[in-house]
Amino acid sequence: MDKNQYISTLLSTFENNGISDLVTAESAEKLYLFSNLLVETNKITNLTAITDEKGIILKHFVDCASISRYIPTNYRLIDVGCGAGFPSLPLAIIRPDIAVVSLDSTGKKIDFVNRAAANLKLDNITAVCARAEEFVTENREMFDVCTSRAVARLNILSELCLPLVKVGGLFIAMKSNKGAEEYAEAQNGITKLGATLKFSKEESFVLESDSIARETYVFKKGRPTPKEFPRKYAQILKKPL
Repeated sequence: MDKNQYISTLLSTFENNGISDLVTAESAEKLYLFSNLLVETNKITNLTAITDEKGIILKHFVDCASISRYIPTNYRLIDVGCGAGFPSLPLAIIRPDIAVVSLDSTGKKIDFVNRAAANLKLDNITAVCARAEEFVTENREMFDVCTSRAVARLNILSELCLPLVKVGGLFIAMKSNKGAEEYAEAQNGITKLGATLKFSKEESFVLESDSIARETYVFKKGRPTPKEFPRKYAQILKKPL
């Protein structure tokens, strides 16, 4: 697709999935540029398995943008296990009001996020190469919202994410399936970490014959996370809360 075709497809896909209010002409152009950079970089460095233009629009951009509806204005957000910048880069593009930190332990992916942010002239996103359970030492309960997409099961993910969230803040976990099963096994641990389920939502996003299922779980933190959490990652894996 040329630029005009790409942007037309992107805008119509957002509209057809009921989220046209989340994208503007300016952000659509930045998403187009981001898509090109992702595809070109992926030829050299493995960043994503999704490389066709329509797949990127649907499975990266529409999917990631969908959680913007749950993030209040001017929030400070951290994306744990951001990979190549999902959902943090699309969120930074469509929501210039929020301050975003992309966190991942893989250097090549953080390098890409930094390069994409520079190329797109995004001044509201910072990428950090670190493990969440170590990053929290200097950043405990510093963020209004923590997001994470397809990183780990919820009983593991919650211990990595919730210590970073302020009291009164949100933890948004993006799941593709088995969300209810994961929530059932993680519920006691999430309570121990200081949060409760605010709501969950199951959705399907479509582009022509392609579709993606998304289960989103939004937790609200009601009290401080006990200081003994998070534990070392090996302990979290061995004995999830």
